[in-house]
Order: sequence, then C-alpha cells, then structure tokens
Amino acid sequence: MSALRARLSAILLAVCLLFTGQALTTPQRAAAADPGYLMTHFIGEGSTGQQIYFSHSTDGLNWSDLNGGGMALRSTVGTRGVRDPALVRSPNGDKYWIIATDLCIDCGQTWSQSINDGSRNLVVWESTDLVTWSQPWLLNVAGAIPDGRNAWAPEAIWDPASNAYVLYWATNKPLNGATKHRIYYARTSDFRSITTPQVYIERPGTQEIIDTQIVEMPSGVGNYRYVRASGDGQITLEGSNSILGTWTNLGNLSGIGLTGSQVEGPMWMKFRDRNEWTLYLDQYATSRGYMPVTTTNPSASGTYKLPASGSYNLGGTKKRHGSILNLTAAEESRVQARWPNTAIKRLQSFNFQDRYVRHANMDVRIDPNVSPAGDSQFRLRTGLAGSGTVSFESVNFPGYFLRHAGYDFQLAYNDGTTQFAADATFRQVAGLADASWSSFQSYNHPDRYIRHYAYQLRLDPITNATGRGDATFRVTS
Repeated sequence: MSALRARLSAILLAVCLLFTGQALTTPQRAAAADPGYLMTHFIGEGSTGQQIYFSHSTDGLNWSDLNGGGMALRSTVGTRGVRDPALVRSPNGDKYWIIATDLCIDCGQTWSQSINDGSRNLVVWESTDLVTWSQPWLLNVAGAIPDGRNAWAPEAIWDPASNAYVLYWATNKPLNGATKHRIYYARTSDFRSITTPQVYIERPGTQEIIDTQIVEMPSGVGNYRYVRASGDGQITLEGSNSILGTWTNLGNLSGIGLTGSQVEGPMWMKFRDRNEWTLYLDQYATSRGYMPVTTTNPSASGTYKLPASGSYNLGGTKKRHGSILNLTAAEESRVQARWPNTAIKRLQSFNFQDRYVRHANMDVRIDPNVSPAGDSQFRLRTGLAGSGTVSFESVNFPGYFLRHAGYDFQLAYNDGTTQFAADATFRQVAGLADASWSSFQSYNHPDRYIRHYAYQLRLDPITNATGRGDATFRVTS
C-alpha cells in the first residue's frame, strides 16, 4: 500500500506541475477540470489607469473585466501609481503576492524622470486567499545597485534549487560604458527583504532589455525546463534547465512579424486542459493592448502562430503588461464573489438634495459639486458581516469602506477583522423621512443610523423630524 500511495502522490505532483508549473498541494492544484484564469494588469496612463485591475476568462482567450472594469487595488505608497503587475502564488498555495512597478506617468512624473531618476522601489501586496489583500508596501530593490536609477517590470518565480523566490526586474544604470536597462535579480522568501541584487540578463553593446517573463515547462515538452521571453529589440526566446543557470538563445518572433518595435510586456499562459501556451504581447506601438500568439512548444520559435481574426476578445478595458494565474475552482469562486460587476452608486441627501455623501482625506461628509466625482461613488456590496445587509466600498479607493468608529465615519481599509466587518455593515430600510428613499441602520448598533450633522456623517440614534431627514438618502446613479 505504501508503494501505491507513493505512486499516486507522484502522479498528483506531476499533474500539479503540468497545469500550473508550480508544486501545489492537492487542495490547491489547478487541473484541467478547474474553471478559469485570472489576469492582473493595468489599463493606461494617469492616476486611475496605473493601478491594479483584474480580468477573468474561462478559455484563456476571451476575457471579462471584473469589478465592472474598475480598479481592484490602488497604490497609496510611493508614486501612488503602479504598472506591470506580477501575480505570484506560493509553492503550497497558501499565499499570494502582487509585485508591481512603482510608477505613475502623467500624474507627477515624466518618462525621462522615471528612466533617469525614478523610484528604486517595487510595490507589493500580500494575500492568503487571493481576495483580501494587505495594504501595499515598498520594497527597495535598486537602492543597493550603485547608480541604479529605477526599478521596472518585476517578476518572480519559485526556485526549488535555492528554496526561495527569484525576484527579477529591470534597472537603468551606467556600466561598462553603457547606460541602459539590464535585468537584475535577488532572492527573497517574503518580498520584504532581498539578497544583494546581481545582474541577471544583459544584452551586448547599448541594447536594452526591460521586460522578461519565465514559464516552467512540463516534462516531455521541448528540451528545457524553463523558457523565457524578453523584450530586447526583439521578442527573444531562451531556454534553460536552471533559473539561475546558463540560458540558450532559441530565436525570436520576427518570423511572424513581431519585433520589439511593435510589442512588449510578454505574458505567458498555459491552457489548463492541453499542452498549448499563449504568449500575450502588449501592442504598445499601436496602443491596442494585449494580443495572444499560441504555441505547442514554447522553446521552438517556428511553432508560434498569430491569432485568427475574431479568435480572442480582451474585454472592455485595455489590458497592459501583467500576468495570468490558472485558477482552482475554489480560487475562482472567491474571486468572482469578491469582484462582481456591481453598479456604481451615489448617496443623495434627502434634506440637502444638492449634496452627496463623499470622502475627503478619508473623512466622510456630504458636499455639493464633488470633485473628483469618484470621491462620491460607491459600490453597495453584500454586507461584510452577513447577508441581507450592505457595505459601501469606495470606487476610487477599492478595499476601503465607509466605517464608523466612535460613532464618527471614516473611509477605512478593510483589515479583515470581525470588528471592521461589523462597523462597516448596515441594513438598508425604508427612509425614515420618506419611505421611497432609504435609511441605513447600523449592524452592530441597531438603535443608530447613518445621518449627517453639520454636513459630517455620524452614527446616531434618531429621535425627531430633523434627525429623520438627516438620516434619509436616495441611492442613485
């Protein structure tokens, strides 16, 4: 029996590696029967376009925007913008990280500044369930590189040879007579501290390399355990049997008409039900976002095929440089429950009908002529503390909810605690001043309601007509 169990365990492990490229434990494995894929990406320039967005697909080619096409996470650190997010799953499936470039073009920083004196940090989020994320933190990766001038396009892959993640990114710096972007790497176990950065990939002369992503191959496909695709003037393919070992040039995609002057940001995806891969490429030169090219052998440049017209759909938002995770059934269920396409709403005051509930510097009040408009926009989610209730999530600060503390209101980040859930949950009832409107009764203080007082939002007992007017709102678009 022990021999049989060992063989079964080996088969399960092989299935895990075949469909995910990672050694996941049995409950977390992504198998052919599992339902879909999660893409994390950004969508454009500006302070809202350069944030974390999620999209979902059941077939890997046709994508739907999650969260109604709105951002899923917002950076509140560094430049307060992020690009090039990578989504990393731990080897046993109990943790996830998003690592991203700390960069906000057209919102306080130019391309020249970001190239020559940009952030040396990456932005990192952590989760244990793929839906509840920590507050972001900054990881300084280029500060230890002498005259390192930025840190762009991070990726990470688990390296069983060193029992750590290999974190790699591009940094611009002068070296050996050439100032250009090279790929550096460091090891990390937690994305909070790293080993001393080392040069990982450098091209000859003045040729830069910025984007690269590695995919692990199942046994029997090609001649290499790992294949990487890089943007270095071409979309160059290389193979190796060791992440930090010697890599062999395998050609490029110029044979199908794709070079680095047209596309960038290579993003691998393994189809869960067959030995076929898509390499998504960002059509930056024509501002069209991602397109897929497919192959049955990533290490053979001659096997890549351009997509047929109408064979893919990237959804409503432009998908820019990101990464794709093959989802287990449990992961997909959680993701879709957390980011449904809930309509955007505002709360209009009953007795000051030119005023709307809004947040300002995380305080909450009612104001007329709210600018930016996103400060007065919320998604009415299923209550964090239970069904039959509602919670108000900010549209332009996703993950932040209206929450009472000391009977005062603030916009606060959901810390996942029972106390937060209770403080941010309300029962929507008939309006106290007009039954065709709405009032919101506190979940954990049912004798109190959301009301405004001197234009500030409070949680109060309602005892008179003035209070009933102050505690009545219209949920409106």
